[in-house]
Amino acid sequence: MVDNWTSIVAQLRAQDMVDLFLVWLVVYRVLLLIKKSGAVQILSGLGILAIAYMASIWLELITFNYILEKFFSNLFVIVVILFQGEIRRALAQIGSNPFLSGSSRVEETHMIEEIAKGLVACAQRGFGALIVIEREISLDYFIEEGRPLDAEISGELIQSIFHPGGPLHDGAMLIRAGRAVSAGCFLPLSKNSALDKNLGTRHRSAIGLTEETDAYVFVVSEENRSVGLANSGILHLDVDHHSIRQALYELYGLSKTFERSHA
Repeated sequence: MVDNWTSIVAQLRAQDMVDLFLVWLVVYRVLLLIKKSGAVQILSGLGILAIAYMASIWLELITFNYILEKFFSNLFVIVVILFQGEIRRALAQIGSNPFLSGSSRVEETHMIEEIAKGLVACAQRGFGALIVIEREISLDYFIEEGRPLDAEISGELIQSIFHPGGPLHDGAMLIRAGRAVSAGCFLPLSKNSALDKNLGTRHRSAIGLTEETDAYVFVVSEENRSVGLANSGILHLDVDHHSIRQALYELYGLSKTFERSHA
């Protein structure tokens, strides 16, 4: 057995090593794409269809097998259609900068401070607000898209979006890759029957999204003029300015920067 492996390794060329590395890289990127897109349900559906296809061959279900065979013969096109958004973003990242992160530490620090400032200002002025920060799992499958923005994040932008007289104040603002990409988004409500009956729609929406994804959701109560933070299906109420900033610095991996600023 050892001799066989030694013989195989001895016959490997430099091109073979490059070939194996590229295959591994493609498989890794595909798995990462699946993880970020939250498409486990879609893959489960494809798996069920594959089992049904094998069963149709075994049971000689001619018509059913013909339909599934046509489906799988166009599987590549179907996958591209299902994941077109994720594929487009992945290609854009590769084309722009395949090795470095998209935003600098300075930009992230500025963004954190602007989010915290905007949340506190909304609470002080009695503006209800929902701010969603996308992480590893894409939120395209979980939220109803609102009005596209693609804007730099600022405290003033947050206040203007959630001003009670504005057309987008009832929905959520989505932050993706350090940009405010849309506003007026609608989130799934939590189905947890054990939640406090006094919680409003905003708080239930914040909890509902974080029950299904790894997103962070900040929610401002217009009645209590307080800020809450939801993650992993848990809602933390009455979060002060210091705690908001600390949570954001930890979220973006800048805990040391936060500690130095309070040393």
